[in-house]
Amino acid sequence: MSENTEVDYTINNPDTLTKYKTAAQISHKVLEAVTGWCVEGAKILELCQKGDQLLEEELGKVYKGKKVPKGISHPTTISPSSHVTPYTPLVSDKEEAETTIKAGEVIKIQLGAQIDGLGTIVGDTIVVPSKDSTDQVVEGRVADLIHATYYANELLLRLMIPPGLLASGTEEEKQKAAAEKPPTQAKISSLIEKVAKAYDVSVVENTTSWLFEHNEIEGNKKIILSPSGGVKGEGTPEVGEVWGVEVGLSLGSGKVKTLPLRPTLHRRTTTTYILKRPSSRQTLSEIQKKFGTFPFSLRQLDDEKAGKVGIVECVRGGVVRQYEPSGDADNQPVSRLLTTIAITKNGITRLAAGPTPDLSKFKTDKKIEDEEILKILEQPLARSTGSKGKNKKKKKKPAKKAEGEDGNNGESDEE
Repeated sequence: MSENTEVDYTINNPDTLTKYKTAAQISHKVLEAVTGWCVEGAKILELCQKGDQLLEEELGKVYKGKKVPKGISHPTTISPSSHVTPYTPLVSDKEEAETTIKAGEVIKIQLGAQIDGLGTIVGDTIVVPSKDSTDQVVEGRVADLIHATYYANELLLRLMIPPGLLASGTEEEKQKAAAEKPPTQAKISSLIEKVAKAYDVSVVENTTSWLFEHNEIEGNKKIILSPSGGVKGEGTPEVGEVWGVEVGLSLGSGKVKTLPLRPTLHRRTTTTYILKRPSSRQTLSEIQKKFGTFPFSLRQLDDEKAGKVGIVECVRGGVVRQYEPSGDADNQPVSRLLTTIAITKNGITRLAAGPTPDLSKFKTDKKIEDEEILKILEQPLARSTGSKGKNKKKKKKPAKKAEGEDGNNGESDEE
């Protein structure tokens, strides 16, 4: 930090945390709007376009007149029922451009904003209501999936709290708690799979949570649930870090297959390669200028058709990564939640998170009975600080079929 131009991009810097929270507020606002637009018969392409437009509009309202870079950290994606990866069709792919949302479908929405390279991404799962129903109750297997997803997410967040961080009691007791080892990746995966099993669903293989850093949403630490194909997670969450925490569950086996669709979601890598074609160089130049190293959709380029041509060499040369479209191997409904969290000395703050579902509207006869899991779910995500704690609702026990605990979702989420 010897040079004046060097900026502290850790959350120890209050300005960094403010930028994260401002980006999160925008992500929340757009998520709420897009959720409201997800009605039977709506075209996915149009919703994605409207979501991106609203992200840009909201970003234009903050840090005006200041030399602070800002933009979309993840384009609006709306994934149909059995899709695993975020889906964002192109205008020029006529058939996909006509894809509409169906009533009763399990839809995944994902989007995000970044300010000064500090990105927040939020992902939520909703069940599309039918046109003639505004307050419907969901029953059966889809209700099982929603319950399982909610509790799996709550459990994973609690498993990411560094040991002893929220310990109470004597100094000796606090030191003893802090000396405990964090849960291993295998233990985390095993506990999440137990939640899935309680609701007769499966964890989507290789569901990955990443450390977020400045201009980076795939840092050098990651937690992988239900790993397959020899992949493994690396590192444990620590105070001062920001993470993108993901949970994905399926009514099928959890196995994933590649879909016969064009990859439309891409991201700049740190690889350097001399591109030969002028169209490729032009495409890469636009990508670097508009998106930096954050994910983008080809439909966000100035000329989508030219971008489809130019991106080919960029991917082949490794300077751009493409996200392969994938879906559930059994064509079964899949859920996904993505929460951006900050780990502070007071615990976990949800920077960007989907709203807590009203579980009374999802009727299931299944419940969690594992005592170890129930005990973890009873734990707070953060210690109460001042007046915030006075307004917290009492937690409802996870074992109750029709209700969900407060989950700390409002605790300094959007200050």
